[in-house]
Amino acid sequence: MENKKNYLNPTIKKSIILLLMVSLLGAGLLLGCGNDQDPVVVASKPHAEQYIIAEMISILIEEHSDIPVERNFGIGGGTSNIHPAMLSGEIDIYPEYTGTSWMFVLNEDLIEDPIELYDATKAAYEEEFELKWLELYGFNNTYALAIDEDIAAEYGIHTYSDLAEASGEIIFGAEYDFYERDDGFDALAEKYGFDFQREVELDIGLKYQAIEQGEVDVINAFSTDGLLGAYNLRVLEDDQFFFPSYFAGTVIRMETLEKYPELEEILNRLAGSISDEEMIDMNYRVEEENEDPEAVAREFLEEKGLI
Repeated sequence: MENKKNYLNPTIKKSIILLLMVSLLGAGLLLGCGNDQDPVVVASKPHAEQYIIAEMISILIEEHSDIPVERNFGIGGGTSNIHPAMLSGEIDIYPEYTGTSWMFVLNEDLIEDPIELYDATKAAYEEEFELKWLELYGFNNTYALAIDEDIAAEYGIHTYSDLAEASGEIIFGAEYDFYERDDGFDALAEKYGFDFQREVELDIGLKYQAIEQGEVDVINAFSTDGLLGAYNLRVLEDDQFFFPSYFAGTVIRMETLEKYPELEEILNRLAGSISDEEMIDMNYRVEEENEDPEAVAREFLEEKGLI
């Protein structure tokens, strides 16, 4: 038999080639649709408040951009390990406190005015570290004195100065370390003229039970402790600025902002949006009711209309 070669009609051949080219182009476009941007790494210190805020940061980025987010939460050592990682580029973003940055990282003397402290910290971070402090969230997680609400109402106590006037009728409680620190009880008492009826040394984990049971009337605390709301306590105003302010805000690498400039607007949506009372409530839900920080953060953002 005669061998026959199969020759394609030139028109059909061109059509097949065109189809192959279209198919290859389509496959290339599909592969290109994957997000090939470098992720931003969001970090946090290892406690509930930081987990919540770091989740807010991450969720805002995910909801308002295509930038991938890598979560690196709960870093042991807190600022002492996160700050060097920011400088090296291992971490891009994390929530920090003004007092920590100014006195621990920059090793500067206290600035009493909270706004001056923020402005000075922001300027120093940009100049020395090429890190940018974005706008503050609104809450101040500083050292505080908290008093039983009923006793505060009875004596009309709203400030530390008010407390000093009534201190002869008040029993004060704090953990051992607070009585021993240079910036602790003795310095505070000298500043305000406290002369309490009695001072009690308490286990740090039992302070709230002690005030609930009437063993003491006022304790030292952190101003956004989750338990403050649960025990019906009033956080007093440090009207002579004895304690440093620890207003919280987002710190981001300036190199990261150059790459993703939209992050500044996205993250500044948190500016002035979180009060002390709201942070206390969220901390309580995570610390005491074992709610998921991501769920608490997302609910807050939704209620505020931020996502």
